[in-house]
Amino acid sequence: MILAPLGCTSVKEETTDSNKPRYGMVFDQNKCVGCGECKEACNKANNLPEGKSRMLLEQQSGGVEGQVCPHCGKSSCDCQRKYVRVSCQQCQNAPCVTVCPTGAAHRDPETGIVTMDASKCAGCKYCIAACPYDARYINKETDVADNCDFCLHSKLAKGELPACVQQCRYDALIFGDLNDPNSYVSRLLAVKDAVRIKAHFGTEPSLRYIPVVKLGV
Repeated sequence: MILAPLGCTSVKEETTDSNKPRYGMVFDQNKCVGCGECKEACNKANNLPEGKSRMLLEQQSGGVEGQVCPHCGKSSCDCQRKYVRVSCQQCQNAPCVTVCPTGAAHRDPETGIVTMDASKCAGCKYCIAACPYDARYINKETDVADNCDFCLHSKLAKGELPACVQQCRYDALIFGDLNDPNSYVSRLLAVKDAVRIKAHFGTEPSLRYIPVVKLGV
């Protein structure tokens, strides 16, 4: 997954009149070191089966082919290696919710977060097929189509931040109410250029990315 202008739009283009909370997350690609502790924290907090995760870190090179790295002077190195978070985008126009025939995939009425009602999931996988971000899977222990719901039923239920945000030692993950102009996440996005993945699909993702700043270009 490459963070580039093509297929992404600035978050500053988006407006909303809703007075309800709209929770979102910012992933700063410049700060992530790929340690994977966010993934481990997510798995533990949500009791996920071994080998499955609600989020992944996809590795990509931040270097430019044919150019010398400004850090080490080599033409090929790991100095500019970068990572990108791959997970549910918490879409406002969520295809998974639209196609679910049982109402299992739904938006939590209090928080607006897309989540699952395990008692209603029939395992039809319609939501998995409909997700343009390939961010859903069947949890083999529960037979439910799982997705990242910002730890709605674990950490958020206790008044805590999502597990991945708590665990990140490098401040690469920021979480908060996008509809609150005074929240840290809103103030951050007001001064930082950020993009949304595949926003041209009209899904209105709530996950934002601050793309890598390429040095020496």
